[in-house]
Amino acid sequence: MGCHCRWLLAIFLLILTSAAGQADNSADQARYLRIGTGPPGETHFLLGSLIASSISAPPGLPPCTRGGACGVPGLIAAASATSGSQSIIDAIAQGRLDAGLTEADMPFWAATGAPPFEGHPIKNLRAIANIGSDQLHLVVLRDGPIHAMRDLRGKRVSLGEIGSGTEIHSHQLLVALGIKDRELKPIFLGSAVAADSLLAGKLDGFFVFDSAPVPTVEELARLLPVRLIGITGPAVAKLRHADPLLFPSRIVSGTYRGIDSDCPTLAIGVTLLVSEALPDALVFGVTRALWQSETVALLNDSHRGAAPITIGSAMAGLGLPLHPGAQQFYADLHKDFRERK
Repeated sequence: MGCHCRWLLAIFLLILTSAAGQADNSADQARYLRIGTGPPGETHFLLGSLIASSISAPPGLPPCTRGGACGVPGLIAAASATSGSQSIIDAIAQGRLDAGLTEADMPFWAATGAPPFEGHPIKNLRAIANIGSDQLHLVVLRDGPIHAMRDLRGKRVSLGEIGSGTEIHSHQLLVALGIKDRELKPIFLGSAVAADSLLAGKLDGFFVFDSAPVPTVEELARLLPVRLIGITGPAVAKLRHADPLLFPSRIVSGTYRGIDSDCPTLAIGVTLLVSEALPDALVFGVTRALWQSETVALLNDSHRGAAPITIGSAMAGLGLPLHPGAQQFYADLHKDFRERK
């Protein structure tokens, strides 16, 4: 599946800066930050790679004022592909990751010990910001047998990779619709494999909960006529009552080739979360680098067609408390704004 040159450039620069930091004589001053993203071919992976390259400033680079990187001095951030939100949260809890991108309700469920984290609540998660939003896609063949959500019974449908936000939310939707597992032919695939399976005639449809435009869906729509099924109606109202962090949204016409009308759906904030064990000064620097104008412009370029990423919505719809370092950044920003008025 293809992706845009800016994303490839960001990933390439991340590899170069990591290598430079390791080769520098002052490499003992380097600090590494491991960021969990999502599966390759989905926007979380691309978004996480852009964030990692933007906040990195390995030892030996000139300071920002001399034309160098404007990231956190000494920081080398590395983006890692994962199966999704649940695996990221588990990895942060176990110390295998320092940060990650998840749907906003997942860390809330983790902190409270709600399914799928029942019996082992995870208390060491803190937020930096909500960065844009994910939209639930139900992708089907334009001439296939699925025309509405009620048609899912008996069909070959991918619910997303096990442990991903897609899998958990699509299953919640099926429960709200009153569709039992035995009434489906469920398959559990990431969107890249699911798109290939739909193209090969092995699937009737697949779910993906990701920021539009999802690269795998975008590429699929170039190769095969597809439709998006509207996620709306009484079942959706029931689901939102159970999960108030979900909100109504629309995948706008023209986001994908051949889809020339808006599609109603559900959305949720995408949270950049970190381990509470990270030093306040480090998280302060990461938050500042995240919201510099160049980073925001780069992130929004990758989010074309979706709602803009802005600092004004950074704390809207969070499912867990801010890390003290991030909280200090926003407090200083607010103080500076008030003093300038």
